Amino acid sequence: MVVRRLHGRASAACATTVALLVCAASATGCSNSGAAAEDARSASGSLALLRQASAALVRAGSSRARTSMEMATGGTRVTIRGEGVYDFRGRLGRLTVTLPQDPTGAQEHRPITELLAAGALFMKNRGAGVPPDKWVRVDTATLSDGNLVTGGATDPYTAAELLRGVREATYVGRTEIDGTAVRHYRGITDIGRAARRAAEGDKGALRAAARGFATAEVPFDAYLDAEGRIRKLRQRFGFVNGDRKTTVAVTSTTVLYGFGAPAEVVLPAAGDIFAGKIAER
Repeated sequence: MVVRRLHGRASAACATTVALLVCAASATGCSNSGAAAEDARSASGSLALLRQASAALVRAGSSRARTSMEMATGGTRVTIRGEGVYDFRGRLGRLTVTLPQDPTGAQEHRPITELLAAGALFMKNRGAGVPPDKWVRVDTATLSDGNLVTGGATDPYTAAELLRGVREATYVGRTEIDGTAVRHYRGITDIGRAARRAAEGDKGALRAAARGFATAEVPFDAYLDAEGRIRKLRQRFGFVNGDRKTTVAVTSTTVLYGFGAPAEVVLPAAGDIFAGKIAER
């Protein structure tokens, strides 16, 4: 059993809606704010900020997270939602994922508990022949989408690591996310390029995704706060349905908030992991 616990710390930074800049909480306040703000809007400055977004999350330590994944194919559209916490330093997360209701409006499936770790996804209440007290473990490098889609929620840290492969980005402007002033960027990232630049634990999954998606290019909208942390990230994937060979349009949205919130994730012991065959749905 592995336990990761992280407690938050006060952030020594100040920000205003006029200039979203990181500054020391000192009597002198912020300096060179105009130059920094201009750099954040420039093409080179935008690329640099986005490619370092995952590093900014590691510095933050932890956060709460909300996720949604909308899938559209053949005129059908479904949305899967998740909520939980993430320890960016320990590279561990926990999400409760709620599946769509059936056509009558009833809840067809129990929420699935997902534990996210470097290179692995653990799921409880997976159904399909898995005992309710057992976990299913999946090696994300073996998935054709690298678990960007399979789990019904994109791992928040992996989503941020995808931005290491940004090819082009445009500064859109200032806005707010849940009352926090942010800068909005829009662009395209490349999964293969991100895999080469990602942290070691994410390389395998991203390499698999680069092979499995209809295209390696991923359009995105990213909203960064004054400290370069992701507050909201929307990414659009083209995933190939393995059975029907059709392309499924997937929009994955990650919202991060409550930075520094306690995040405790306990990975299941070997005896709690289901070793049998998972039935087809």
